[in-house]
Formats: sequence, structure tokens, C-alpha cells
Amino acid sequence: MSHARLPHEPDPEPTESLEDLVKDHRLLAAQQWLGTHQPHVIADALARMNAVDAGVAFRLLDKDRALAAFEELEPVNQQQILEGLRDRAFLDLVENMEPDDRVRMLNEAPAKVAKRVLAGLSPNERRMTSALLGYPEGSVGRYMTPEVVALPQDLTVEQALRTVRAKGADAETVYTLPVVDSGRRLTGIVELRELVLNPPDMMMSELVVTEPTSAYATASAERAARLMRETNDLNLPVVDSEDRLVGLFTIDDAVEVIEAADSEDVARQAGAAPWAGHYMAASVWQLARYRALWLMLLLVAATLTIGVTQAFEATLEQVAQLALFIPMLIGAGGNAGAQAATACVRALAVGEVRGSDLLKVIWRECRVGLVLGSLLAALGLLVGSLFVSLKIAVVVGITLVLICGWAATIGGTMPLLAKRLRIDPAVVSAPMVTTLVDATGLIIYFLTAKAVLGV
Repeated sequence: MSHARLPHEPDPEPTESLEDLVKDHRLLAAQQWLGTHQPHVIADALARMNAVDAGVAFRLLDKDRALAAFEELEPVNQQQILEGLRDRAFLDLVENMEPDDRVRMLNEAPAKVAKRVLAGLSPNERRMTSALLGYPEGSVGRYMTPEVVALPQDLTVEQALRTVRAKGADAETVYTLPVVDSGRRLTGIVELRELVLNPPDMMMSELVVTEPTSAYATASAERAARLMRETNDLNLPVVDSEDRLVGLFTIDDAVEVIEAADSEDVARQAGAAPWAGHYMAASVWQLARYRALWLMLLLVAATLTIGVTQAFEATLEQVAQLALFIPMLIGAGGNAGAQAATACVRALAVGEVRGSDLLKVIWRECRVGLVLGSLLAALGLLVGSLFVSLKIAVVVGITLVLICGWAATIGGTMPLLAKRLRIDPAVVSAPMVTTLVDATGLIIYFLTAKAVLGV
């Protein structure tokens, strides 16, 4: 059988990217680049490329490195690669994926891709994949690995190690070894380190942690991942409703879950819809589409500010100097509210604040806002007196105290109320709080001016 050879090409320059090499049709140089970089670096390079160029580069990888790089990709990028593969390469790739990675890809895959994947799997891989897909979306069951080495309770250290050697090659991880009874109910865990460092004839039961942290397969994957961060566990046993072991939630998947959740929160806090895939691979139209809806909604909401200004038009006509400080006041209030909202969204995400803490958060943020407002008022009084009369400077100072107290209270309250209403707290965070505070802050400003100036 003859083998095609790529023409000789000069070695790639250190500054040249994989994308540049593929676009210039320097395939031998691209193959050399792929051979000298780690899978996660290759995955990042592929994610930056369009679907056609990424497919060309991926086909230059050998089988093992292709699988390693493929599993590092986001599901949307995995689908692009799969769509460009012929049947044999397609089947080899999806067959050798870890079941949890395969399920994560299928979560976001079009129906035709999912059908093609499931149809090409061996019976055992199809069974494991279908079992994971049976759990609710976003649950630990969708992310766990079912390929686990479970040990009976009554083994010696030597017998346990023999079992690990016999079955470990088919498991995703062997660092944490669940211990089960005859009904496969989880009774504890033992770390591989403990087995390696203790005498062969010691009973494993002496090393078992009998009350391990675990999660139900239907529980939230994000909560389980944050629990692992708190307990410093490398792997979390996953059980069904009858406490039978069904898999392990591994630290690499937990990190990905937290990263995805945090990325979504950051996008929503910035007033944009979260998107899948690499930023550099997204088109200008895609990025604009993800941001446009929120900007339009916020623009409509900002008409409240116009309405308030129009309602107090007579006040502004009498004391035109009040208009000078409107940008400063709504800016200070918006920033104070955004700071409080961001702090509370994060505290909710990591479990530091619960819905039952609503009144405590209101009281805390109100005081924080008043303190900040007092500091800004002292500065505002000084600055204002340089440009306008002392009375107007006093109005500005009082308004800063009131606006910051109000803004911090609103910013801290809205995420908790959203949580109670089963709305993502990040959705009602910084931009929405800022828009609301702008309008209400102007009302506070003009009412204060009317009271102090008598206009």
C-alpha cells in the first residue's frame, strides 16, 4: 500500500500560528507544529480557527493526540470537527471518548449529529452514554464518569491493589476508589495513596473513610463542583436515590463546570447573553447578536430617566446649575449599585449568602452605601462649592449619601429576590441595577433640591 507524502517545507517560524500555517497551505509545517505542542494548546489553536481550517489541521494529528486534543475542545468546536470527518475517523473518535465527555458534546449537538454518534457506538459505550443522557440537564449525572473501580469492603491492601491493576485501565481515574457493599451501596472511599503506602496484609477497612462527601446523580453539577472546591476533593462519588454508586465526578469536570458557570455570570452581569465557543472564532455578527438584545432592553429602560428629567423640567429651569451634577450623581449611584450587585451575585454563587439572608443583606448593604455616600459627599461638597453656590453643593452632598445608600440596597437585594423567583441572579445584576438607580437617583436629587432650595 503506497503512502502519500507531503512536500518538503521549511520549519515554521516560532511566531507563526497553526492558523497561519494552514491558511498558507504549509501542511508539513502545520504537522510539525502539532507534534511539538500539548493537546490543550492544540485545542485552543483549533478553537480559534474556522470550521474548514480546523478540520484540515485536525486531520494532520495522529490518532492518540487527536483524541486528547478533541476532548479539550468545547462541544460547539467538537461538532465542527466531527462534521468534517469521514465515517471511519468519526466512529473511531467518538468510540474512544470518555462517556462523560461524549455526553457533554451531545448535550449541545444537533439531532442529526447525536443520532450519528449513538448509532456508531459499540453496545457497551452506547449503554453508558444513554444512561448518562437519562439524567437531567445540568445535573452531576451528565458530567460523572461511570467507569469506576469500586472495591468490596473486605479486601486486604494487596487484594485491593490487584483489583485496581486488573480494572484500572478501563477507568477514567483510580486516585479515589469508592468502597461498596454487596448491593453496590457506597460505604466509604479509600485513596490509592493509602493503599500504596501501607503493608500488603493490612485490611483495607482500616484505611477507609466511612462517611465520604458524595452527591446524588440528579443534583446540580455546579453545586457539586463548588462543594468539591470547599472540601478539596479530587473526585466526588455519585450515587442514585438508593445510595448505590453510579459514578465519580472528577476534578477536571468540576473545574469546567465552575468555569462555564462563572463565564455565564460574567456575560450576564455585563448585560450580554453568554455564548459557546472561542471568542476569537466568533464573527462580529455573532458577538453583536449576543449583546444587542440586552442593549435594546436597557435602552428602553433608560427612558425612565428621560421621563424623570422631563417631570422636573420646571425645577431645572429655575436652577439650571443642578443639571451640571446629573452625570456625576447617576454615575456614582450606578457604580455603587453595580458593586453591591456583583458582590451579592458572587456570594450567592459560592454559597456565602442564601435566600433567607435577604434582610441581613439589605441592612448590611444599606449601611455600606451610606458610609460610601458620606465619603463621596465630603468630596462632592468640596468640589461643588468651587463651581456653584454652597446651597447647591449641600444638595449634591446630601443626594450622594441618599443615592449611594439606596443604590447599594437595591444592588444587594435584587439578586436575592431573583433567586427566590427562580431567575438567574446575574440577569438582574449590574446593567439592570444601574438603569434602575439612574432613574430613581434623579428623583432623589430633584426632591432633595426642592426641599433644600425651596424651588
